[in-house]
Amino acid sequence: MPLLALLEKRSVTRAAERVGLSQPAMSHALTRMRRLLGDDLLVRHGPGLTLTPRVLELIAPLRSALQQTARIVNFPSFDPAVDDRVITVAITNSTAFVVGPHLVRLVVERAPNATLRLRTITVPTEATFTDQGVDVVLISEGHFSPYPRERLYDDRCAVVAAPDTPPDASALDLLTIQPHVVVDTDRRAFPYAVLEERQIPYRVGQLISDFLLVPFMVARAGGVALLRQRVGAAMQTLADLRIAEFPFPIPGLDRNPLLTDQYFIEWLRALLFDVAGRL
Repeated sequence: MPLLALLEKRSVTRAAERVGLSQPAMSHALTRMRRLLGDDLLVRHGPGLTLTPRVLELIAPLRSALQQTARIVNFPSFDPAVDDRVITVAITNSTAFVVGPHLVRLVVERAPNATLRLRTITVPTEATFTDQGVDVVLISEGHFSPYPRERLYDDRCAVVAAPDTPPDASALDLLTIQPHVVVDTDRRAFPYAVLEERQIPYRVGQLISDFLLVPFMVARAGGVALLRQRVGAAMQTLADLRIAEFPFPIPGLDRNPLLTDQYFIEWLRALLFDVAGRL
């Protein structure tokens, strides 16, 4: 559908290529849709195009309508053996560190002609669910989502500290005494909301833009960090870290289905649960 292609690609040229139209034909289609909907749909912002608030509301209903249409007209089934689509997964950095290798291997094995695009994020935003034709979003249950979601797997939170911290200090002691090394974002990522809700005092000592540097800075410069337990265990093989259980319950990992055809949805859902089973 031209409109959905335009909203997902945010480019007349790329949208035209996706649906098999010429660029002038897609430009005319955009003009007609703007007139029909009474909205600019796409507006110039710096070097690229952004979606208007009105159009952000349209993406999910459009995808749903196309999915229902596919069921009615009985479009051909998705065949992973020959399909050459780009499969786009939006995924947090920490989840990519754990899930990414398994996901890549299974896509190569089961859909050899497809291209897997991993869009790594630190904290999901509204654009996470709409940019670049995302097929599925993998985020912690602690992050807000405006879309339906499904539990993929459970993970715990780990308190990661330098190996020379006092051996008799509990996880809660480490959280309140040691300076925290955190990823530098506009708002504090999980699970700091849990600490704040419980009024647990803590102090941020370092802000780092690269998630993968956090455990190395902790191991070699001291302090404490909060990581997913699976991430912490993997990082422990690369750096000398002390790992303790986070003292409070936290949410697990969800998948947010934002997909466009039912056969592909079923295939990708099964693949993701196979990935989770290998962790």
